[in-house]
Amino acid sequence: ATTAFLSLLLLGLQLALGAARPSACDYPPSAWCSSRDIAAACQVETQCAELYDRTDASHSASPVNLELYYESLCGGCRAFLARQLYPTWVMLNDIMNVTLVPYGNAQEKKVGDKWVFECQHGPPECEGNMIETCLMNLLKNIDDYFPIIYCMESSKDVLKALTPCLQLYQPDLAPDKVTACVNGDLGNRLMHQNALLTEGLKPRQQYVPWIVLNGNHTDELQDRAQNALFNLVCSTYTGPKPDACKTAKDPIQTNREDRKS
Repeated sequence: ATTAFLSLLLLGLQLALGAARPSACDYPPSAWCSSRDIAAACQVETQCAELYDRTDASHSASPVNLELYYESLCGGCRAFLARQLYPTWVMLNDIMNVTLVPYGNAQEKKVGDKWVFECQHGPPECEGNMIETCLMNLLKNIDDYFPIIYCMESSKDVLKALTPCLQLYQPDLAPDKVTACVNGDLGNRLMHQNALLTEGLKPRQQYVPWIVLNGNHTDELQDRAQNALFNLVCSTYTGPKPDACKTAKDPIQTNREDRKS
């Protein structure tokens, strides 16, 4: 959007000023608004002011931070991630940060030097939680791992979807490397960290999905997030609204899923 705005602004400047460019301005029209110094040299500070105002406001605004505490095989969690969170993130990732914590209502206990986990939907869910945690650790960047997690959670069989989803989004990451993390000490430590994050929530997590927005969880925020997350992120962001937020209606329509306690 900023690029389009800049192009129109520069076109207007060129038409308005034509060849009457100040002699001190040794820059092409495409560079006139690239910095305040160049704008001053080319005597176009007034014309470039709106662009600077928009840029400064965008840089000063904090992104919306959303944390999702969930379970890999929870139906309500899968629906929220696939139908609300991921589409919203795709359209608004410039103004929001997403943290995924797969653990939910699981329990852990120390046996020897390792942690043993018991998950609400059985051992397959523990494996799914571990796979998604390992993906985040191995790939680091949410741009790389979130599409895979979305692909898995929106598939009929979450666990069997790992290999085809990797082939689609990260073909250079071998499934065996993910499996090694899941079955090794690294995966065990990572899942324990998820347990600590979940158990440390204030207020305490009572159901899944459990949504925290900018460090806060309330019933109202939870309801708004599950019903219209896109609108909630747009209304929460304090900077200049991206073009996607200016749509008349929430582009993401979904039925509310029951929470799973």
